[in-house]
Amino acid sequence: MLAKTFSAALKGVDAFTVEIEVNATFAGEKTQVSIVGLPDTAVRESKERVHSALTSSGYFHPHGFTTVNLAPADIKKVGAGFDLPIAIGIMATGDAMGGVDLSRTLLVGELALDGAIRPTRGALSIAVHARHHGYHTLILPSENAHEAAIVDGIQVIGVKHLTEATEVLKGQSLIEPTVIDALEYFSTHIDTSLDFADIKGQETAKRAVQVAAAGGHNCLLVGPPGTGKSMIAKRLPAILPLMSLEEAIETTRIHSVAGHLPIGQPLLVARPFRSPHHTISDAGMLGGQSNPQPGEISLAHHGILFLDELPEFPRKALEVLRQPMEDGQVTISRAAGSCTFPARFQLIAAMNPCPCGHYGSSGQRTCRCSSSQVRKYRSRLSGPLLDRIDIHVEVASLSEDELMKRPTGESSQVLRDRVQAARSKQSERFADSATHCNAQMTSKELRKHCELDDPAAQLLKLALSEMGISARAYDRILRVARTIADLNGSEILSIPEISEAIQYRSLDRELW
Repeated sequence: MLAKTFSAALKGVDAFTVEIEVNATFAGEKTQVSIVGLPDTAVRESKERVHSALTSSGYFHPHGFTTVNLAPADIKKVGAGFDLPIAIGIMATGDAMGGVDLSRTLLVGELALDGAIRPTRGALSIAVHARHHGYHTLILPSENAHEAAIVDGIQVIGVKHLTEATEVLKGQSLIEPTVIDALEYFSTHIDTSLDFADIKGQETAKRAVQVAAAGGHNCLLVGPPGTGKSMIAKRLPAILPLMSLEEAIETTRIHSVAGHLPIGQPLLVARPFRSPHHTISDAGMLGGQSNPQPGEISLAHHGILFLDELPEFPRKALEVLRQPMEDGQVTISRAAGSCTFPARFQLIAAMNPCPCGHYGSSGQRTCRCSSSQVRKYRSRLSGPLLDRIDIHVEVASLSEDELMKRPTGESSQVLRDRVQAARSKQSERFADSATHCNAQMTSKELRKHCELDDPAAQLLKLALSEMGISARAYDRILRVARTIADLNGSEILSIPEISEAIQYRSLDRELW
């Protein structure tokens, strides 16, 4: 007898329908199951899990030869999430399901040997796919139900055991669909634990990261150890504009596919802050494995990628950042196929000025490095990578008086309000384009929105001749100046905006 169920698999951050056909012959006493349709090892082993789960739950497993086909047959199927639909399909070949219509139900879940249903990855992406393709019900592990219920327009039912799934399908269960008010959850789970008011001094650096937050600019903090570079970077998400619901869902989908979404947390509300160790490989940064998974740059989508001790990262791991920083996405190609992951992140990096860390320090510690050592250390960063970092700011050591004083800076809430006001102007400015903030402006938008008065134009021309700035760095100066003008409430770029933007190219003024 032939039965059919429907499930979903992941390709990148998107899901696609997998049609599961089960044909049981009921001929012979020996039970044999064959799974076809490009299954990986985990899928091939599902026949053992399904057999044990069915018998442990009191259901009949058909004798004879049973064929399970996973269509489309030309796409590799990965993971254990097909256990539940395969089990239901096997039961439907007999009388256990009572002829229930399964055509508008999507089933996902891994089975334990006793019939319990374990959580799976990508529940949010699967729910989005189910809604877009007209499925009425999504049955999945109860641990994933809140995550999937963020999506409106589909009935999400979380189950803990195979028997619960069969009872739901036959209309014998009292399990209610999971319902989540996404907007209410989104507005009541905001983290305000890290505050800029905790930082002593460093007004120049705090101003620079405020500009970076207001325009979505990449930023490099350079200074001796212990000056607060990491402390400033970790507080940057607190002054970024709050994510929209669409951004939160898109970010949550990436973390869910990667298996990084905490159980019981249906939605990521705070912008992600990723801080990989400097021993990371280029595959860890971009994403990899035979079945491509999101890397750090995709996990930082709509958030911050913080690279501490930047020159210590492998050269290859840094150079692979260049294209995603421009395109906002990364395409990973493997033998099994290619996947495109979103990667619209904001790069915040920190580094010491030299190997010992005290080059140019005005404190009691003096630099022990020779000029060749300093040059060699800094040459670990390529010119094209530095060109893509809009803001370079020096973070100096604090004096004894500054260390002894109580913090007196503005709070994160005050800074966020200022940043949000600047972002609102940018939203109006780019309402009819794909650009979201000043850092993403195209050449055409630069010419339209970055008008300079004559003194500012002369100053910028002088800076170009003295500093040897590249064409890309020139564009980035204009983008930063546009953001400073938004913070200052100006429409025309004048000397204050241009001079401050030029100051944020400090590394272009030095010999590297």
